[in-house]
Amino acid sequence: MARAITDIEQDIAELSTADRAKLLRALIADLDAPAEAGVEEAWAHEAKRRLAEVDAGTAETVPGQQVLDEARSRLE
Repeated sequence: MARAITDIEQDIAELSTADRAKLLRALIADLDAPAEAGVEEAWAHEAKRRLAEVDAGTAETVPGQQVLDEARSRLE
């Protein structure tokens, strides 16, 4: 059975600063890891495909400032 989060938090509080930092780095690395095998490769392929469309002139590009203005107007 999984331990209660409060028990885990208590154990973490008892760790040294160095060990808490090591644990934090490990947790962040775990959360940043790709959710599925091949995700990074798929995104790299998609980025190359989109760049090829821009280079070929077949993609519609939008100036960055326009994108930001539209995003801000949607948030208002």
